[in-house]
Amino acid sequence: MTTIRMNPRRTMPHVAIAALAVNQPRSVVGFPRNEADPVQRVLSEIGAEVARIGGDARTRIEAAQRRIDELETRNRDVEQLLADGAHRGGRFGGSSSESPGEIFIRSEAFKNFGGSAGRGNISAVVQAITSASTSAGGMIAPDRRSEIVGLPKRRLTIRGLIAPGTTNSNSVNYVRQTTRTNNAAVVTEGAQKPESVFAWTEADAPVRTIAHWVPVSRQAMDDAPMLQSTIDGELRYGLSVKEEEELLLGSGAGQHIYGIVPQATAYETSRNITLDTAFDTLAHAIAQSEVALLPATGIVLNNNDLESLKIIKDGDDRYIGGGPFGPPITTIWGRPVVGTPAMATGEFLVGAFLDGAQIFDRLDAEVLVSSEDRDNFIKNMLTVRAEERLAMAVKRPAAFVHGAFPAGAGV
Repeated sequence: MTTIRMNPRRTMPHVAIAALAVNQPRSVVGFPRNEADPVQRVLSEIGAEVARIGGDARTRIEAAQRRIDELETRNRDVEQLLADGAHRGGRFGGSSSESPGEIFIRSEAFKNFGGSAGRGNISAVVQAITSASTSAGGMIAPDRRSEIVGLPKRRLTIRGLIAPGTTNSNSVNYVRQTTRTNNAAVVTEGAQKPESVFAWTEADAPVRTIAHWVPVSRQAMDDAPMLQSTIDGELRYGLSVKEEEELLLGSGAGQHIYGIVPQATAYETSRNITLDTAFDTLAHAIAQSEVALLPATGIVLNNNDLESLKIIKDGDDRYIGGGPFGPPITTIWGRPVVGTPAMATGEFLVGAFLDGAQIFDRLDAEVLVSSEDRDNFIKNMLTVRAEERLAMAVKRPAAFVHGAFPAGAGV
């Protein structure tokens, strides 16, 4: 709400003097002039001064009145704008058709005050124009940003651990040794030499397809330039998330990739010792890989377990790691460690990733847009499809050790 105050002593000075000039006694106004008379001369000077002061007062009163008229005109223009907006269904406009100036002039306080001839201070309450939806809010344009704020994306880690490769076929065949019985020995002259036994088997890693799609209207694609690139990024990210799950956990059944964990060697729980921490368990798993002649080159954990390792303490209540002011855990026992939600909580995978498995890309991730899908053409719709094809061969299952942390290990 806005309060308008007027002080006639400031806005209309010398009003009393002007009134005196207008209402001079007739004896003074009509007195015969005698220029030689000193009294007459003084009265003439006083009359001239009064006339001048009255003229100045009238000039100021007229200027003040013109200013009031201008303000009322502006207020009527503003109200007309609000009324027009309300008539057109806009979000602004008030219930009153009077301008703030008219409300003030017609207020009882102003009338009781005596109008513009009154003296002192006067106040009247008028409706203020604000940014509310019922006032001038509809005329305020929002500051719209062009970027799209998406949901968070997880860090993808598994592909970077595995040896890369490509293929031009729908299947990758290779031969894997299954038996090595070394009977080499020293022999005497003329004696029969010992026989060793070796065996191989053919293995196959079929190429699998990972794909998904979304429908989008042509108008949306044309009118929102950033939409196509956003959809492109989202679809590619979706492929990568599913790929990581398949590389790690794929069952091999149907069209699934045969992942690492289902083929890995089980952790030998006989290595556990009472009061072992998670760090001790990982050390045992690394030792198991060393015995298999495939030294581990990396460790995979669930993200929560990786964070829990930071707060494991020794018997003197001291942090085993760097503590709250130390760097994040990136290596354990000299091996790089990564976290992924694809790994189940409480489990671990230790392995010689480069020697044990290899990815064969048949088709890199691609995103295509087409109107030739069902009734897309007559509905002006588009189909955006993302697809990739790959195979993975776990050539040495013994290169990987998979297990679970014992109770009380600190994760």
